[in-house]
Amino acid sequence: MSITPYILFAFFLFSMGLIGVLTRKSAILVFLSVELMLNSTNIVFLTFARCFQSVEGAIFVLFILTLSAAEAAVGTAIVVSFIRKQGNSNIDSANLMRW
Repeated sequence: MSITPYILFAFFLFSMGLIGVLTRKSAILVFLSVELMLNSTNIVFLTFARCFQSVEGAIFVLFILTLSAAEAAVGTAIVVSFIRKQGNSNIDSANLMRW
């Protein structure tokens, strides 16, 4: 089994997520880009777990999925409260979340 296509695909997803985090101004798009980066690390963990026939990669993926769900819940709550206060989700208009 060749792992090169999976690693290249994960690298492409991670780099697209990193570009999205660094260039987007909307907080919602930044959260989507972070989720893309987390999913690319899941692909790498599952690829190496399958290559080395181990279960640890799948366990790491479960932890990352749990972290991703928590990040989405807390991040969405923060963005919704920020949108209610500011009227937009532009990150540049956030001044250290001073209310």
